Amino acid sequence: MVIQQPSGQIKLTNVSIVRLKKGGKRFEIACYKNKVQEWRSGVETDLDDVLQIANVFVNVSKGEVAKSQDLQKCFGTTDRDTIVKEILKKGEMQVGEKEREHDLSSVRREIATLVAEKCVDPSTQRPYPVGVIDKAMTEAGFSVKPGKTAKAQVSECIKLLQTESKLPIQRARMRVKVTIPTADVEKVRPKILESAESVEKDTQGSDEWEAVMLIDPGQFRVLNELLQKESKGRGRLETLTFAATAGS
Repeated sequence: MVIQQPSGQIKLTNVSIVRLKKGGKRFEIACYKNKVQEWRSGVETDLDDVLQIANVFVNVSKGEVAKSQDLQKCFGTTDRDTIVKEILKKGEMQVGEKEREHDLSSVRREIATLVAEKCVDPSTQRPYPVGVIDKAMTEAGFSVKPGKTAKAQVSECIKLLQTESKLPIQRARMRVKVTIPTADVEKVRPKILESAESVEKDTQGSDEWEAVMLIDPGQFRVLNELLQKESKGRGRLETLTFAATAGS
């Protein structure tokens, strides 16, 4: 039978293990890579196409098969398909060391790319190549956090580069123009100027107040929401230039 093959034939680099702890015991199934997500999303429905080895284990890498009495006690059944479906649905995907390293390396590269898009050399206002950012990340001692997206780690990475690396770096600045009706100036103007890193123009006309400012790109959404809320759509927010663009 297939379950009696030597455990050495189970290559952890080629198999995805899904593990579920239930009733104080650990149960594992050996699946084909990518098939678990396809099954969970409904793209794949045939369990035989998902399972690399048609059995339930307590330890896939050692080839230790789960005992029938343990299955009955923990799952209330010994039906393989019923148990496998529960493990697939509720279990956690176990990632091999090589795969984990590859995933972390990919996320690190993505973080470096996002940092390069969002930041510039303060003296030239030009973006750095991704390779330069990556070296600075190493110098600053940045380490990727597993389980968090690249996007979620960008701000932390930038702060670390600014304090722990020798690379002069700042967030790219957006140059924007804000226009609001005179009636809203007293209430809204102070809040708008709070978002600015520097103000180039602050002009009061008979009908409208206008400001041209440099802001952190992260403030754009904040400003937009402020105008929607306080000026009820009567205000305008325009992007004039963006410092970190290729060839700028």
